[in-house]
Amino acid sequence: MYIFKAAVVGAGFMGAEIAQVITYAGLPVVLKDIDQEMLDKGMDAIRAIYQRRVDKGKMTATTMQEKVDLVIPTLSYDEFADVDIVIEAVPEDMKVKQRVFAELDEVCPPETIFASNTSALSIQEMGSVTQRPHKVIGMHFFSPAHLMKLVEVVRSPDTDQETVDDVVQFSEELRKIPVVVKECPGFLVNRLLVPYLFEAILSLQEGAATASEIDRAMTEFGWPMGPFTLMDMIGIGVAYHTAVYMASKKDGLTVPPLLEKLYQAGRLGEKAGAGFYGYGDQTDEPVQEMLREIQARPGAITGTEFSVDRLMMPFVNEAALCVMEGIANINDIDLACIAGLGMQVRQEDGQVVRMGPLEYADSVGLDVIVEKLEKLEEKFGPRFHPVDLLYQKVKAGELGKKTGRGFMEYTT
Repeated sequence: MYIFKAAVVGAGFMGAEIAQVITYAGLPVVLKDIDQEMLDKGMDAIRAIYQRRVDKGKMTATTMQEKVDLVIPTLSYDEFADVDIVIEAVPEDMKVKQRVFAELDEVCPPETIFASNTSALSIQEMGSVTQRPHKVIGMHFFSPAHLMKLVEVVRSPDTDQETVDDVVQFSEELRKIPVVVKECPGFLVNRLLVPYLFEAILSLQEGAATASEIDRAMTEFGWPMGPFTLMDMIGIGVAYHTAVYMASKKDGLTVPPLLEKLYQAGRLGEKAGAGFYGYGDQTDEPVQEMLREIQARPGAITGTEFSVDRLMMPFVNEAALCVMEGIANINDIDLACIAGLGMQVRQEDGQVVRMGPLEYADSVGLDVIVEKLEKLEEKFGPRFHPVDLLYQKVKAGELGKKTGRGFMEYTT
């Protein structure tokens, strides 16, 4: 099915940016909210994105106005009778999203696709309140949506292949890179990112290194930014709610106390002026006080060691588990990490190369990866236990680039 007209429900930061992306592709889009002020702010955000292009000489003022005119702002569902796809971008609350989908089910044609921009919540649960669960799908844009290329296309057990194909085609028409992912908590990128970020926070809590030392180590490894800069950028609220949801769905995963404290203290990241770091006239002294309080608790773990491997090995291990569970294909897992996280690895010669976790594992050697994980498991516990697939590949002699085959195949 070709998409001729789209709609976005929720005119907040992500909703407005998604609507802008759709208009940039030349398609009309209905932008709905329940609050006129939010709707006005959403329209202002769309204009601001286009104005920056005009200011840089990449677009004429006339073209900008033509694009903005493709947006139909509304407080009602009156314009939804002929939309081909609706993308909800309302708050990350299952009851809110279900209510929106139930309302949409009443006003949209039976063939309309319902997509959710959720970063972690169950697509199947959302679809269960509609009469079209086969046409409900995840369409997870990455922030900022007008710049980031990755879109996770999340199929639930109920989503049919036609809907997947239509949304992949639509994503490509929006000049995005779609990666098809099987529904699971956190989908793909957030699922891989959570153990990486948790380990960074635990390292900080335990006094293994400071936030700036950890950030610097990871940028020297090749990442475009360190984990604490990343969390402050995406927002501590987003990181916290994702962490709580993921911890509720996965055994052995516990939200680090420091993240809880930051959220409760309203240190919500760079935009709020304070997160792990202080911005403007703010400092990180309140964070240091939180650390002292956590470290003084009875039974607190302190004085541990930090290493890049302590963050990277859980990331690789989770990627291998996603291969085992068929969450996405091997190439797409790496592509998603490159396009969604900007993952890079610094080579011995100093050159920084775009590389996903599975190719990175192959380059290190899967036998070495298993050895590193086992050593970390001895120090820190079972969260570092290598997944079965890694043991299977090592036993089969599929060690990566040095043997010509690991997760991928290589010419020797």
